[in-house]
Amino acid sequence: MRRRLLTAVRSCARSFGTTAAAAAAAASTAAPRERLFNKLLVANRGEIAVRVMRTCKRLGIPTVAIFSEADAAAVHARFADQAVCVGPAPSTASYLNIPAIVEAIKKTGADAVHPGYGFLSENAAFVEAVEEAGATFVGPPTFAVEKMGDKVNTIPGWAGVVKDADHAVSVAEDIGFPVMIKASAGGGGKGMRIAWNERELREGFELCTQASSGRGSVQWAAAAGEAAAAFGDSRMLIEKFIEQPRHIEIQVLGDKHGNVVYFPERECSIQRRNQKVIEEAPSPLVTPEMRRAMGEQAVALCKAVGYESAGTVEFLANPQRQFFFLEMNTRLQVEHPITEAITGQDLVEHMLRIAAGQPLAVTQDQLLHFTGHAMECRVYAEDPARGFLPSIGRLLRYVEPSGPNVRCDSGVQEGSEISMHYDPLISKLVTRGVDRPSTLGAMRRALDSYVIRGVQHNAPLLRSVLDIPAFEAGQLSTAFLAGERGAGMGGEGVASAEHFPTPESSAPERLPLSSGQQDQLLALAAMLWAAREQRLSGVGDLQVELQVVLTLEGQQVPATVRPAAPELAAAAAPGAGQALEVQLPHRILLVRDAGGSSAQLVHAEVDSERVALQVLSRGPRHLRLQHCGAQRLVALDAPAAAQLTRCMPAPTMEDFSKVIRSPMPGTLVHLAVEVGQEVNPGDEVAVVEAMKMRNVLRAEVAGVVAAVEAGQGEVLGADQVIVRLQ
Repeated sequence: MRRRLLTAVRSCARSFGTTAAAAAAAASTAAPRERLFNKLLVANRGEIAVRVMRTCKRLGIPTVAIFSEADAAAVHARFADQAVCVGPAPSTASYLNIPAIVEAIKKTGADAVHPGYGFLSENAAFVEAVEEAGATFVGPPTFAVEKMGDKVNTIPGWAGVVKDADHAVSVAEDIGFPVMIKASAGGGGKGMRIAWNERELREGFELCTQASSGRGSVQWAAAAGEAAAAFGDSRMLIEKFIEQPRHIEIQVLGDKHGNVVYFPERECSIQRRNQKVIEEAPSPLVTPEMRRAMGEQAVALCKAVGYESAGTVEFLANPQRQFFFLEMNTRLQVEHPITEAITGQDLVEHMLRIAAGQPLAVTQDQLLHFTGHAMECRVYAEDPARGFLPSIGRLLRYVEPSGPNVRCDSGVQEGSEISMHYDPLISKLVTRGVDRPSTLGAMRRALDSYVIRGVQHNAPLLRSVLDIPAFEAGQLSTAFLAGERGAGMGGEGVASAEHFPTPESSAPERLPLSSGQQDQLLALAAMLWAAREQRLSGVGDLQVELQVVLTLEGQQVPATVRPAAPELAAAAAPGAGQALEVQLPHRILLVRDAGGSSAQLVHAEVDSERVALQVLSRGPRHLRLQHCGAQRLVALDAPAAAQLTRCMPAPTMEDFSKVIRSPMPGTLVHLAVEVGQEVNPGDEVAVVEAMKMRNVLRAEVAGVVAAVEAGQGEVLGADQVIVRLQ
C-alpha cells in the first residue's frame, strides 16, 4: 500500500512533463548539493503537506508529518518518513496545538518546520515557539509575520481591530454600506462576511465570533467563532466592500541578503463564500505595464519590512485597470502551482533554500520571461445546491485526471474520509497550455474525466463555469458565482451574483447544456443502450438498425442507432469500439467508444471530437449521466414502451418546507426557537457549525414550532430534523 501511495503521489510531480519540480532542479544545478536540513516537520495536513514533502524527498530531506486522531490513516501521515499524533480531531486540539507540535519537533529531532498554509502559518507565536525549540521556521521571520500577518489595507475602513458589533455599525455608517468584516489573522474565506445593512452586519459578527458578550446567546459571537476556530485569533476588521472587483495577487520571494523578486500575477476572481475556487496566471486583465507597477509596489512593501521567504501581496483591480493594495499573506498560497507552471520554478524549494541562508537562485528578468498560461480549479467536497455547504463522507470511487498538461495536487485517495473537522478541499487541479484557450480546453477535459463518488462536490459547477461566454472572454469579477455576496447570511440586501444567482441554479441537475452538448449526451446515451442490447443478445458488433426513445427532462426524443457507413468510420485507435450513426430528429451524429472506458467513465468520439462522459448510475431503463458538468437522468425505452409511459401519472412531491433539517453533519451551536413560538419566512431557527464555518438555518414558510428534535451542542447528521413547524 505504501509503495502504491508513493508511486501515485510522485506521478503528480511528473504530470507536466517538464514540471515545476524538474525545471527547478535544472535551474539550481549550480546550487550546493549538500542537504539543506537534516529533517523537516510539516505543521499541516492534506494536500499541502504532501506537496511540501514531495519537494523535500526530491532534495533528500527526511520528513515528519503531524496528524490528529481523525487523520491517523490520512495520505500525508503515511507519505512522510515519520508521523506523530498531536491530539484529538478538533483543529484547536491538534493542528493549532502549539505545545504538542513543539513536542513533536523535539521528539523527532526535526531541525526545520514548514507551516504550509492556514492553521499556524501566519502565527507569530508559533514562529517564536519553533525557533525556541531550536528549529528553523521555513517562512518569514517573526517581525515580518507580526507586521504583515494581520490584514492591513488601503481600502476605506477602520484602521484597527473592531471592538464589538456596535463599534462595527458605527464604522459602517461612516464609510457606507456595503462593508466586509473579516478575521485579522484570517484567510481562505474563514471569518469573513459581507453586510449590506445594519442587520446583516450584526448577524455577520454572530456568524464569525466565539465569545458571548452577554447580549443574547451568540451576540458578537460568530465572523470571530470561525476566526478563532480556524486561526486561534478572534480579532476582527471592517472595510468598505468594493463592488465588481477583480482579485489579483503578486507572488514575491525575499532572501536573507536583501534580494526581493516578484513573479507574474495570478487572478483569483472566481470565488464562493469569499474563497477562491478558480485561479489563473497570468491575468486576462493585466498588461505588462500594470504587471510591472504592481510588482514594483509589492517588492517595495517587502523591502520596507525586511521580508524574507515566499509571500503574496493582494490587490483589488477594476475593469479600468486601477488597482490598490488589499493585504499581504505571509505564507505559501494555495494557488502557488499555477505560478510554478508558467515560470518553471519550485516555490517550496526556494523557501527551503532561503530558510537555509542561501541567496535567491532566480533573477527578476528570468521571472518576467514566463511562458504559456495556467489555471487551477479547487475541487471541494461541498454541495453547491445547498449554498456550498460542506459534504462529508468516504470517497467510494476516486480517479484523478492525468496527462502531459495536467497536475493534480491532493491529499486523498480512494477510501479517504472527508472529515467534518477540517477544510473540505479534495484537490487542486491544474492545467497549462501555450495560451489561455488551450489551457481552458485542457481544464475542460480534466474536469470531465475526474471521477469522484461518495460525497457531493463542486467539480460539475466548475466545469460549467468554463463554458460561460464571459469567463471564456476573461470578463471576471468576485461576484461571478452565487454565494459571494451575503456569504450564507441570507436576508434582505443580498444582491444576485452575475452567474448562478441561487443555490438551486448551481445544482448539477440544473447546470445548463448547449444544444450541441445535449445532442452529444443523447447520442452517447443511445450508444450505451445499443452496447447493452448487443451484450444481452450475445452478438458482437451491431449489424442492424435499433430504435430507441430517449426521454430527457420530460421530452421524448426518438433515435435510430445503426452501424456507420464504411466511408464514415475512420481508422480507430486500438481498443476503440464500433463506429455508429445515431439519428436524432434534427441531425445525425457519428459516435464510437474511444477505448479505455470504465463503468464510471466513458471515453468517446462524437463527430471526431474526443469527449468524456460520466455514468453516475445505471438502472433497467435509466442512465444518470454527467456531461460537461451537467447531470441528467435519461430514460431509454423501446418505442412501444415509450408510448405506454405517456399514460403514467405524474409523480407527486412531498412538501418539506415546514421541516428544518441540518444540511450537513455538524454541531448545533445555537437554537433560536422553542415549542409554540411563531416564525415567519426568513427568521433564524438554528445555527449549525461544520468545518469551521457557521451556517444559519432559516424558516422557509410561516408557522408555529410544533417540535424541537435536537438540542444545542448536539452533533447532527446530514438531513437530521432539528425543528418541525405546523
